[in-house]
Amino acid sequence: MLIRRPPDIRESEVTDERLYVNRRQFIGRAASIGAGLGLVSAAPSLLSCAERGDAAGDASGAAAQDELTPYEDVTGYNNFYEFGTGKEDPARNAHTLQTRPWTVEVEGECNKPGVYDIEDILSRYPAEERIYRLRCVEAWSMVIPWLGFPLSDFLNDLEPTSAARFVEFTTLYDPEQMPGQRRNVLDWPYVEGLRMDEAMHPLAIFVVGLYGKELPNQNGAPLRLVVPWKYGFKSIKSIVRIRFMRRQPMNTWAVTAPNEYGFYANVNPEVDHPRWSQARERRIGEFRKRRTLMFNGYAEQVAHLYKDMDLRKYF
Repeated sequence: MLIRRPPDIRESEVTDERLYVNRRQFIGRAASIGAGLGLVSAAPSLLSCAERGDAAGDASGAAAQDELTPYEDVTGYNNFYEFGTGKEDPARNAHTLQTRPWTVEVEGECNKPGVYDIEDILSRYPAEERIYRLRCVEAWSMVIPWLGFPLSDFLNDLEPTSAARFVEFTTLYDPEQMPGQRRNVLDWPYVEGLRMDEAMHPLAIFVVGLYGKELPNQNGAPLRLVVPWKYGFKSIKSIVRIRFMRRQPMNTWAVTAPNEYGFYANVNPEVDHPRWSQARERRIGEFRKRRTLMFNGYAEQVAHLYKDMDLRKYF
């Protein structure tokens, strides 16, 4: 089983006691956020879980025993170059982003191309029922209770054709709203991609919130990708376009520094970055580094996707 569901998860595995004093408080906050996001029937689904003493949603067993990263660190220490290259820049500058109205354009090898409104997406895929507790790794690591839904749910409804072998994602390009785009740090707009079997994996999720709250701008509002077995730069933020493709897309970091960043970006402690070792990682809030796990601890779930691949060549 790839993702555990209620009633298999204890409440303590998802809810940080420092933020949510009790289940009733959590229900109230999450219900109000659900209403603000245009989600359907938030309160009943959360209440039914809480009354049983269970967590409200899904979680991955790989991170079930890890301590959650505090909300302040999750939202205050980010890589989002569209708002600046410093780790505190996104939290300081992302207030300029307007997330409503918002649309996602779909094109390429699928039967249902078009422009999809974020409100329609949120109402069709009710994320309030699914909380994913997942590890995320960049130059540091965090454990975050994401609020979202499987990417595959959305992609399947778009009916990709047999010619679709990859899916490409693009971030909003608007230098007025995203001041970091006024500098030539990267080739804007930011682009990422996945192989179709990766995109259809249950652990690849579209995220609309965290910690029971609406997704903050600095974390990729209103819609971002999270692929927990890959390094953080694969989890593209503030998505405005999805394209089904026959050929592998040119993702931004692989274009910018191809000797340092590949297309796959799987967490692999056996393959060093040219300028540093990736064998150990520093968890936010911890002084000592810890051993980096293959595929970020999700090897049992995802290793089959890369059977017989040379992961030093396809890094």
